[in-house]
Amino acid sequence: MHIVPDSLFGRLVLVLLAGLLGAQLLSAAILFQDRGLGVYGASGLQSAQRFADIVRLFDTIPASERQQFIRIFNSPSMWLATSDAPSLSDSRADPQRGLGGIFRALLRRHLPDDRPFRVSVTEAPAEQPIQYPMGHMHRPGMGMAHAHHMMNMGVLPPESLGLAAEIQLRDGSWLHLEHRVSKEVFEWSQRLLLTLGVLLLSVVLLSIVAVRWVSRPLSLLADAADRLGRDIDQPPLQEGGPSEVRRAARAFNTMQGRLARFIEDRTRIMSALSHDLRTPITRLSLRAELIEDPELQSSVTRDLEEMQHMTEEALDFLRGVEEREPIQSIDVPALLENVKDDVEDTGGEILLERVLATPYPGRPLALKRCITNLLKNACTYGRRAQITVHDQPDRLEIRIADEGPGLPADQLEQVFEPFYRLEASRSRDTGGAGLGLPLARNIARAHGGDLVLRNLPGVGLEAILTLAR
Repeated sequence: MHIVPDSLFGRLVLVLLAGLLGAQLLSAAILFQDRGLGVYGASGLQSAQRFADIVRLFDTIPASERQQFIRIFNSPSMWLATSDAPSLSDSRADPQRGLGGIFRALLRRHLPDDRPFRVSVTEAPAEQPIQYPMGHMHRPGMGMAHAHHMMNMGVLPPESLGLAAEIQLRDGSWLHLEHRVSKEVFEWSQRLLLTLGVLLLSVVLLSIVAVRWVSRPLSLLADAADRLGRDIDQPPLQEGGPSEVRRAARAFNTMQGRLARFIEDRTRIMSALSHDLRTPITRLSLRAELIEDPELQSSVTRDLEEMQHMTEEALDFLRGVEEREPIQSIDVPALLENVKDDVEDTGGEILLERVLATPYPGRPLALKRCITNLLKNACTYGRRAQITVHDQPDRLEIRIADEGPGLPADQLEQVFEPFYRLEASRSRDTGGAGLGLPLARNIARAHGGDLVLRNLPGVGLEAILTLAR
């Protein structure tokens, strides 16, 4: 399984999405922190002002009447009490930083004078009362230190914020004040979350469209290059898009034109050479009839026939499938039966299994030449040939197996080189000029496929002809 996609489109989308998602998450974290600190500041300012007002009120109330006012102020969100000594020790008070520092500064600003006080800020579940010492209540599944760190940064909203203070009154007693800020204050609005979601989705979709727009010309260029191997006369690429794409398309069209002219020139040269060679060979054949010595006449005639055969094979290989044979719908079973009958007429023994194949779009004469060469090789070197056909949606596979000795492993590819033969002789009796397999592979590749050889287990050699649909 590949984590990184193979296609350029997939890789560009992966890089852009990773970068954009990272940027979105970082921006969201910054937004959460700013909003959290703003909410904390607003809540702390409101509580500090309220605490200062209550302190001013209790400074003017006799100690005997304070309990009555405490009962009036006490509510689910506010708790008051008086004592002779503070219950928040210095070790439990928040340091002069973070939320405790903000609340301490706000309270100092609103108190009527420079009097002693202690503060504590804690986050606690909304259904539980805030208790002292604070800071021991945290979210399930999250470490206390990590949860408080996230809350202090404003990234993680608390379930309930408790702001507590102990302030000394003018008569020396201490007033305990605690205000719980409702958790609804810290909840994110659905509109804000929806805005972030729409923004993220828009960026992702635009990235995919942009990458597709950039990579599509490359896909078209790759498809055109693949079609070029099958048909050199395909229409030229449209030279549009960005400047780099236009340059690539223009270079591809120029290359296609040069290849077409080269093939056309070579075809004309081969045609002229074929005509020029056949003429002197024919004259020599006629003159050989005038030789009186029968043995010498027979030797010269064989040499001329071998020269004629080698010339035809060389010209067939050089021409390949460049005779502009049109592509037709080929009845594969009928083609194989035809080739089988032709080769068996020359003395070969061929076993053709039942063929179930849909019509194949190809060049019938070229494919007939290709299969004929393979069957002749199989019958010549392997005594008997067996044909098996595998028809698949994306390709047609024709396997031709013989019962011969096979080939050395290091020569399974060398035999496809022009004029390469296992034995030094190039007599027609030992297999011709060594151009049959190279020509067959050229025809296979011109049809978008390939031709390979492999040794069978035990004895025999198998030629696997693959034709792309």
